[in-house]
Amino acid sequence: MIREGVMLGGRYEIMSRIGTGGMADVYRALDRKLNRYVAIKVLKSEFREDATFVRKFQTEAQSAAGLLHPSIVNVYDVGEDRGLYYIVMELVEGITLKDYIQKKGRLTSKEAIGIAVQVCSAMEVAHKHHIIHRDIKPQNIIISKEGKVKVTDFGIAKATSSNTISTNAMGSVHYTSPEQARGGYSDAKSDIYSLGITMYEMVTGELPFDGDSTVSIALKHLQEDITEPSEIVPDIPYSLEQIILKCTQKSPDRRYGNIIQLEKDLRHSLTDPEGDFVVIAPFNGSNTKIITEEELGRIQKAAGYGDDDYSYDDDDDDDDDYEERRARRRDANKKELDPKMAKLTKILAVVVGVILFLLLAFFAGKAMGGLKADPNSGSLSSDKAEVPNLIGMSQKKAEKECEKRGLKLKVVDEVESKKQEKGHIVSQRTQDGVRMPKGGIVQVVISSGKLVKIPKLEDKDYIAARDKLIELGFSKANIKMEKEPSDNIAEDNVTRTDPKADVWLSTSKTITVYVSSGIEMKKVPSLVGMTRSEAEKALKDLGLVPEVTEEISVTESGKVISQETAAGTEVEKGSSIKFVVSKKKTIDTSAIEDLTGKSYDGYVKGYLKNKYKLNTTPSYKSSTEYYAGEVISIPDLVNGKTLYEGDTKEVHVSKGPGPAGN
Repeated sequence: MIREGVMLGGRYEIMSRIGTGGMADVYRALDRKLNRYVAIKVLKSEFREDATFVRKFQTEAQSAAGLLHPSIVNVYDVGEDRGLYYIVMELVEGITLKDYIQKKGRLTSKEAIGIAVQVCSAMEVAHKHHIIHRDIKPQNIIISKEGKVKVTDFGIAKATSSNTISTNAMGSVHYTSPEQARGGYSDAKSDIYSLGITMYEMVTGELPFDGDSTVSIALKHLQEDITEPSEIVPDIPYSLEQIILKCTQKSPDRRYGNIIQLEKDLRHSLTDPEGDFVVIAPFNGSNTKIITEEELGRIQKAAGYGDDDYSYDDDDDDDDDYEERRARRRDANKKELDPKMAKLTKILAVVVGVILFLLLAFFAGKAMGGLKADPNSGSLSSDKAEVPNLIGMSQKKAEKECEKRGLKLKVVDEVESKKQEKGHIVSQRTQDGVRMPKGGIVQVVISSGKLVKIPKLEDKDYIAARDKLIELGFSKANIKMEKEPSDNIAEDNVTRTDPKADVWLSTSKTITVYVSSGIEMKKVPSLVGMTRSEAEKALKDLGLVPEVTEEISVTESGKVISQETAAGTEVEKGSSIKFVVSKKKTIDTSAIEDLTGKSYDGYVKGYLKNKYKLNTTPSYKSSTEYYAGEVISIPDLVNGKTLYEGDTKEVHVSKGPGPAGN
């Protein structure tokens, strides 16, 4: 644990620890450079010792830093200090979706869909940038105090080995996809599966699979069907249940093709809760895929189990159980499914598969037969051409290269690239070296813009900084300059860039370079009439320095009576502003003569005003000792209190009847 007050990277002051996870501890910190609070994830010691992991961790975090979306927790910085590897992120005040579910028991279908739609929106941006989350779970989804959904840890999970299931992964294994549990390749559909499990937990308040160990839970993801949500929550909308079931299919091919399709069905469910619009592909063979002994051993080894630590019984689940449950649910919605139709579908699938195989074999034979040897050249016939290697070529040059060989070029996708300029070939869907009939289409992916790492430009002359960006491939039109005041950067030098240094950005995108306009100017406020503390606060709030002197004055003590710099004058931030505060003179009360019995109007009032600058106010009282108009007493003089020039004091004056009633 890092102590409070420790500074990371020379700018992040640790304030307190706010959470901990399997990989890292999370701290609240103050970014001293930008004067804002941030969240910092610091890797635990067992991960810091793995150089490969650290490298992946830094690379993926930097990739995630390029994701900008209202529902994604922003990554600001990645660094290392004294052997501590950390990520600086946006600080979101709120609670995790996990805590929210536990607090409410379970969520309403509308609330669950609303949250899921926002998560889909965030994942769509990540998937578009070829970043797979790999650890979608309620613990990584934050509900802010404003009710907004924020997904965190994008791209970071890739740093961990996809086939490692350890005690630290106990929280994640409940949501892991079958292909991740098996140690296979994971893609966008793995995220869809994890979101499906998360939706299941939102609407039921329960996890579909649980167990005593990570291995037992992982095996359930591989082997067992989830209990249908309607068996736990009978009133769940039919369409939402079908969405969850489609997301959590064992085979990725039976899930949604992409996150956009899932989001579309979720929005449809809001307007047609009981609709039957969700299409789940039919089974192709047995629903249960048996795990091999080799795969089981690999999972056990990754979790730290020995051969005798865990045993598994290879019992096949019957597909009919699933079909029966779906039939019951459809009966409830008056959409009966004929059980014979399910069996017929399986038979047809087998027949179609056989026919397709025979057709493929037939056309393959035809193709092989078409490769007749040319007796003159000893090579294959000229009705076929070899696909060239087009990577790195411009689209125009690649088209000409294909035309030479009698082939056609087709651009099927555009992606940002760290290697290729805009309009150049990034990859080929049609493999080079393959021979194909002339007139065939070569599918390629081109660059929508070259990705470059933004250099550190702070404190550099703007012209030099702009030239550096042009050298990297940015056009002048894509370099935007903004002025901002700075206390420590010279005028016309760069203060920062947006996006910031070390972030990868396409040269076709706009980069904003902020340039110092010099020290910020502030208008001096009017201070006269304020109390001393009010004046000091007003100046400090503007970044000005108060300089106070005191003068004796008839004005109320502690009030500002003048200021050296006139109100409205513009001065540099940090300038000193002088002002004068009233200080009253005390009166020597021992020198005041005895005024009792003397006429208030005829003598006392003028005597105190002229000689001691003391104002008086009469208070008339009945008296048998003094005649009307004579002073009975002055309370402050009797009590020996300190008097100040300019003060007003009460004088008790007789209103009669006077001595002996005269």
